[in-house]
Amino acid sequence: MRKKNISSVNPTISPRAGLREWIGLAVIALPSMLYSMDLTVLNLAVPSLSADLKPTSSQLLWIVDIYGFMLAGFLITMGTLGDRIGRRRLLLIGAAAFGVASVLAAFSTSAEMLIVTRALLGIAGATLAPSTLSLIRNMFHDPRQRTVAMGVWISSYSLGAAIGPLIGGLLLEYFWWGSVFLVGVPVMVLLLIVGPVLLPEFRDPKAGRLDLTSAALSLAAVLAVIYGLKQFVQDGFGWLPAMFIVAGLTAGVVFARRQRMLADPLIDFKLFRSKVFTASLVVYTLVSFIEFGFLIFFAQYLQLVLGMGPLESGLWMIPSACAFIIGSMVTPIIVRRVRPEFVMSAGLTLSAVGFGVIATVDGTSGVLVLVAGSVIYSLGLAPAFTLATDLIVGNSSPERAGAAAAISETGSEFGGALGIAMLGSIGVAIYRTNLNDALPAGIPPESAAMARDSFGAAVSIAMQLQDELGTTLLEVSRNAFVQGMQVTSVVSSAISITAAVFIVVMLRKARKGT
Repeated sequence: MRKKNISSVNPTISPRAGLREWIGLAVIALPSMLYSMDLTVLNLAVPSLSADLKPTSSQLLWIVDIYGFMLAGFLITMGTLGDRIGRRRLLLIGAAAFGVASVLAAFSTSAEMLIVTRALLGIAGATLAPSTLSLIRNMFHDPRQRTVAMGVWISSYSLGAAIGPLIGGLLLEYFWWGSVFLVGVPVMVLLLIVGPVLLPEFRDPKAGRLDLTSAALSLAAVLAVIYGLKQFVQDGFGWLPAMFIVAGLTAGVVFARRQRMLADPLIDFKLFRSKVFTASLVVYTLVSFIEFGFLIFFAQYLQLVLGMGPLESGLWMIPSACAFIIGSMVTPIIVRRVRPEFVMSAGLTLSAVGFGVIATVDGTSGVLVLVAGSVIYSLGLAPAFTLATDLIVGNSSPERAGAAAAISETGSEFGGALGIAMLGSIGVAIYRTNLNDALPAGIPPESAAMARDSFGAAVSIAMQLQDELGTTLLEVSRNAFVQGMQVTSVVSSAISITAAVFIVVMLRKARKGT
């Protein structure tokens, strides 16, 4: 008996999408773009909202972080809920909630109110990714068309991340800090108007009731682990982050065991029996690891080493985002002639070259080498993001597409959090080691300790010191940071090569049925 192709649907018999589906794709790409914009746009507004609302340092951290925490925590629940009540219905409910929460956030009168509204934005945002991704599974049955649609969907996230700082910067030039939250309101209104007309409804007719205990366990597991990783990055290894991570992993184990006992589980672990699904999820998590983990070095190099402002930094990051979009859109053309595993492997190898270029950056080589390296690695990572997502959702049944989409996005969130934690820790360790050996004499002990703690603090202290001492501290701290960035670039390159080999081996095994 002939083995089936990795794609779950035969392109010769699958119905092809028409104009209505492509217009619908454009509609659902808009909230996906806002999903990523809201992860970055607030950073620019922190100084002005701090002056207005006067939050404590703890409150400010929660204002910035709570959106991502709630987003990650509710993905699995929302993905499965969409399979039960209808994916279009959940998307429209989430769009309405996102619009209302955006208005409330924009006109918050206290730090506490902004924290609550940002949490609501995160919960509403958790409906967007799994709903839009699973709707693509229902709208595009032809594998080739679906791969193109996935490329558009993935590109919308990159576009949102790229234009978020630019739009935020422009708004803050002329309006108050709350204006950055109002960008999404017209988009959500448009979605509510045209969504019922252009988007199909789909739900699993055999789905049972949502198990609230499983939902609570998944929320606890994801939130605890990501919070622990966040604390690990912020404060280093200690009992508090370790306790949260262990508690989260424990909740995850209890959650997994409960799913095996339920007749209608929140996550069907049978999905993981597919080598294609599992291997694609691993690669999706790994590329998120290196993409998000390295992004923090990119931004700090532009602003703290080269001295650029947020808006100028955002402009220099646009070529990388454009390269990612180009890579995502070219991938469906290439994959018509080359098998997905080879396209992903070649792309990941190219990304390794890009990180190798960045490993040559020093404190004086300027922005062009960094941007060139980022363009190369973005072109290489785009096929992995696009095809891994396509294979994850395409190899699940239509009834389980929402749950599969939620699993893939949760994997991405975990990969990003781990990347920030682990690559950030490597960079910090190298920074501290090198700075320790190069700190100039004459710096007050308290200031020296703060400089060792973070690169940002070292730059701030250098600006306050006398000319020669401040100049020396600035130079040695920048050199120490760059050395940390170089090592993390090499690590990212090695991970890309590992993922390139892994995906070829696993998908070839899946093709052979071994």
